[in-house]
Amino acid sequence: MTGSKGSLQELARVFLRLGVSSFGGPAVHIANMHDECVKRRRWLSSEEFLDLLGATNFIPGPNSTEMAIHIGFTRAGVAGLIVAGVCFIMPAALIVVAVAILYVRYGTLPQFESMLYAVKPVVIAVILRAVFDLGRTAVKNVFLAILAAVAAVWNLMGAGELTVLFGSGVLALVWSESRRLSGSLSIVPPQIFFYFLKIGSVLFGSGYVLVALLRADLVDRLGLLDQRQLLDAIAVGQLTPGPLFTTATFVGYLLDGGCGAFAATIGVFLPAFVLVGLTHPFVRRMRHNATAKALLDGINAAAVALMLVVTSSLARAAIVDAFTIAIAILAGALLWKFRSSSAWLVLGAALIGLAYQ
Repeated sequence: MTGSKGSLQELARVFLRLGVSSFGGPAVHIANMHDECVKRRRWLSSEEFLDLLGATNFIPGPNSTEMAIHIGFTRAGVAGLIVAGVCFIMPAALIVVAVAILYVRYGTLPQFESMLYAVKPVVIAVILRAVFDLGRTAVKNVFLAILAAVAAVWNLMGAGELTVLFGSGVLALVWSESRRLSGSLSIVPPQIFFYFLKIGSVLFGSGYVLVALLRADLVDRLGLLDQRQLLDAIAVGQLTPGPLFTTATFVGYLLDGGCGAFAATIGVFLPAFVLVGLTHPFVRRMRHNATAKALLDGINAAAVALMLVVTSSLARAAIVDAFTIAIAILAGALLWKFRSSSAWLVLGAALIGLAYQ
């Protein structure tokens, strides 16, 4: 498939906007992509979106970035893969570099708290809307509803996301089959690049898994960063829009300035482009294979359950008083009743937060 100039420009506009406005981590990014690409533009059906989401959980790297790349590939082939991925990553990377420059120069972080105070409840409403829509597609029968509930409880008891997803897929496959049968790093850019390339090639899970690995390597083992710098890198990743893996951009800047930031960013995200390009052609074929379809059904149901678990955790931190409760209710009403754009809701909440503080 090759992309037309018009479709590539549209992809660029959509994912640049998502890259600028998607605060809050992978669950929020995926919810925003569902709103933009499934509900508004109808590039994909909910089932196709869920299949791509399930596929991202079986390859290492940042899940929301891989979703952007998958959608770009679906829309406009290899050119779309590159355009969507780069446009989603680039705003966050540039913002993080700017914050890192200020951090190194002044020793403190810009104060985002007043904006995020009002933005976070909107984020919860956006995710809940996406979970509701995806759940109606993923939970197609009583068995999958039970499986989703079990997956949520399993994760809350401490099981890792990959274990829950794969285990749910296997259980769904067994159920389907049974029914059928009865009927060392130094501070130079190349080494920074290869270090983060290795991480991007093998790391499963969210940006929080990346943080654990960085602490073990760069703080505890090599002593290239101190604990405060790592915590500040995490804060920058959370307080800026786009993928949490741009924490690597901030770390790269601390290690070797602009060259280090560039090397770290390319290294950590490059495997996602390669892996999605290799696996994407097989996703649709899986939906037409009975065995693979059952596996995907279980994974998709579990993915929705995990999104709900993440949302409940985020909600406890975001909705803390009467003001944030009111913001969350208002955002939810606008999303459900008027299908308002999540990007405009986030911007409006940020301005309200600034005025309120």
